[in-house]
Amino acid sequence: MPEVTPLPLAQLTTLRTGGAPSRMIDAPTSDELVEAVREVWSEGEPCLMLGGGSNLFAGDEPFDGTVVRVLTQGIERLEARPGFVRLRVQAGHNWDDLVAYAVENGLAGIEAMSGIPGTTGAAPIQNIGAYGQEIVQTLVEVELLDEVDHEIRTVSADELGLGFRTSALKHHYGSVPERAAVILSVTLELAEVGHADRPIEGAQLRSALGLRADQNVTLAWIREHVLATRARKGMVLDDADPDTYSAGSFFQNAIVSASFARTLPPECPQWPVSPDLDPLLVIPLENFDGYIPPQPSVPSDVKVSAAWLIEQSGVGKGFRLGRSRAALSSKHALALTNRGEATAAEIAELARFIQGRVLSEFGLLLQPEPVLVGVEL
Repeated sequence: MPEVTPLPLAQLTTLRTGGAPSRMIDAPTSDELVEAVREVWSEGEPCLMLGGGSNLFAGDEPFDGTVVRVLTQGIERLEARPGFVRLRVQAGHNWDDLVAYAVENGLAGIEAMSGIPGTTGAAPIQNIGAYGQEIVQTLVEVELLDEVDHEIRTVSADELGLGFRTSALKHHYGSVPERAAVILSVTLELAEVGHADRPIEGAQLRSALGLRADQNVTLAWIREHVLATRARKGMVLDDADPDTYSAGSFFQNAIVSASFARTLPPECPQWPVSPDLDPLLVIPLENFDGYIPPQPSVPSDVKVSAAWLIEQSGVGKGFRLGRSRAALSSKHALALTNRGEATAAEIAELARFIQGRVLSEFGLLLQPEPVLVGVEL
């Protein structure tokens, strides 16, 4: 379990902010990861798990605790039902490297999530997704270390509370996770489709890539064009492009009630969100008279575009406050970027300004998507 000289989090996060922690431990194997985390938890000191640092907004002050860097690697191929393959992936494995592996091996289910930065272990926490694909669609289970009793458990996907960019494991701004744990590995089930052209399910993906409903393409074609689309938005990491010095989408697309959505301008992009219904109706056989009561009508919530709200509130791409070194991306209104040695305070100031503008114009308070450590909005 190698303890290393602490590095500033500004060097380890894509938003490029954050001071050095009191202590830093590198964990290149699963056993070392478990040992390190158990030790830190037993000592009762603050512990920050760090993968790719792509969904973290760290404050300027040094982190008063231990940072454990998850550096585990590896993909293990497992048996699955006919036509599918299961992959058990170590938590520290680069997510896009996993997508590349899947595409190279003709495995479908995560190709639309090409180019998303970060590690595989972080993917279920955020329930990452893009262009109509989400990890919830292929996730089977995770192996995790539980903070309550420090035991290792295998937990099925349906126990993780996976929702839109959230899970029971996520540390939301202003709250604590429903379940405190560290993911050690992730198991996905992907379809074996090979390398031939095939029809593309999902209108959102077809629309993003300009595909007709009857147009067939390969997994490799999808990956190539998703990467190009994300690059045009500054959403593929590139040291030469300051628009990528970000945590991706800084604000979540808001989920609101249908009645609130009707108060927004009709031009605001909106997508219905299917309500959660109880799929199981049990009627004791001795009480069944042939009548099945109808399911109650539950109004659908609505997802609204945070990017549209930001731009329509008068904050356009490239916007910055005075001489601040923080600015909106010149390519994407949802990405707050570090234009060169910006402090966390400068980025937080811009975030609060944007929240205030959207709240004033539309009555909606946007919520941050990254995990905030040592920062208040």
